[in-house]
Amino acid sequence: MKNAIDIASDTLLGRAGIDAGQLQAALGGLMAPGVDYADLYFQILRNESWLLEDGVVRSAGASTSQGIGVRALAGEQTGFAYADELAFPALAQASKVAAAIARDGKTASANALSRRDSGAATRYAPIDPAGTLDADAKVALLHHADKIARDADDRVVRVTVSLAGSSDTMLVAASDGTLAGDVRPLVRVNVSVQVEENGVRESASAGGGARMGYDYFGAATGDGADRVAGYAREAVRRALVRLHAEAAPAGSLPVVLGAGWPGVLLHEAVGHGLEGDFNRRGSSNYSNRIGEKVASDLCTIVDDGTLDGRRGSLAIDDEGSLAACNTLIENGRLVGYMQDKHNARLMGMAPTGNARRESYAHTIMPRMTNTYMRAGHSVPEDIIASVDHGIYAVNFSGGSVDITSGNFVFSADEAYRIENGKVGAPIKGATLIGNGPQVLERISMVGNDLALDEGIGVCGKNGQSVPVGVGQPTLKVDAITVGGTQQG
Repeated sequence: MKNAIDIASDTLLGRAGIDAGQLQAALGGLMAPGVDYADLYFQILRNESWLLEDGVVRSAGASTSQGIGVRALAGEQTGFAYADELAFPALAQASKVAAAIARDGKTASANALSRRDSGAATRYAPIDPAGTLDADAKVALLHHADKIARDADDRVVRVTVSLAGSSDTMLVAASDGTLAGDVRPLVRVNVSVQVEENGVRESASAGGGARMGYDYFGAATGDGADRVAGYAREAVRRALVRLHAEAAPAGSLPVVLGAGWPGVLLHEAVGHGLEGDFNRRGSSNYSNRIGEKVASDLCTIVDDGTLDGRRGSLAIDDEGSLAACNTLIENGRLVGYMQDKHNARLMGMAPTGNARRESYAHTIMPRMTNTYMRAGHSVPEDIIASVDHGIYAVNFSGGSVDITSGNFVFSADEAYRIENGKVGAPIKGATLIGNGPQVLERISMVGNDLALDEGIGVCGKNGQSVPVGVGQPTLKVDAITVGGTQQG
């Protein structure tokens, strides 16, 4: 198997007709007086999607986008331009636009480019998922999920199954000498169901994915994994739980958060506040607080882009820095931020491998990869048993957070009452309202059952979306405001 940087170089520079000398010259031309750093980002992104509704394949499509993003940094200013084609004239024109932000000052030079082997095979195989199954097998996978869902319960009245795959080939060349490339596969399946009983309807969905080929899902390979069947059954289970759920109580209550996907609350309420740009500007609740106690002693939170095959994992980030496992909060103390090169330089810190962009047409920001809380020592059953009257939140749907204050609102998609230390009736309409830093301080028990999500996370920031992972063990928060719908 060819190395990822070889594939990226052959695919991108070869298609653009750009040789090493032209690449070096383009970078040199960007280093106008006052420019501190410049980079060139080449990308081809291939996407495909399939959709089955009510037993019929309703749509199947594929698309390819390609282009070059050019960036020049001068102090806190960013000059950015892009071209929707891979060609040297387009690169030259975009470079002129990006360099136009340069101010008078000392002229810097571009270092000689030095190839960086990303070691991508340790994260995922550099493949194009579209070629790992033929069209007939993809259709069979959709029908397989549909059948499993319908066979799971006779109350299922509607099933929708989607399948998506992409291959992102990128190469970055920078004035600090970085030359790195990668091929990033990504696949996902989602199963949505609707159930009906006595005229009452409820719906739910489940799914997953990874940075692998479609064989990850198992149904097509017969290897026994059959993750697709698991998603279908889980979607039905969640819908049936909602069918019989009671109205949620309201008030300040102890809340037990389940393992895995509930880590999205930490991602939103805490994680964004630990990204370097917010802290450099002083707009985060965690600005200038390195070394301070910001959470319960039980809390250690990391952002880890090195996990094999995970949705948020990277071999290199979009500036060519190697992905890393970065500890953000350790035993309750803030020890680091997530950084790209720009914000790290301005803050006197080191890049952490968190520079990300949605595509060549978007500029870089420090972003999360796979963010999770490390396991503690409590047994999950003991955590539940410690609550006399509260809420057990297992899954979340939508939510929002204010980065400056840390205030958040999240909707619990699947939750239960806890009465006298036991999980009771399912509830619906529960909204968790709180403050991220306060929640971290109120964590009194952390389970030994760390789990990551199934590979469904998408993170939005400043209009850009990137794939991410979240996770946590079961944990107890002594008090969160629950907005419920229970009358009286």
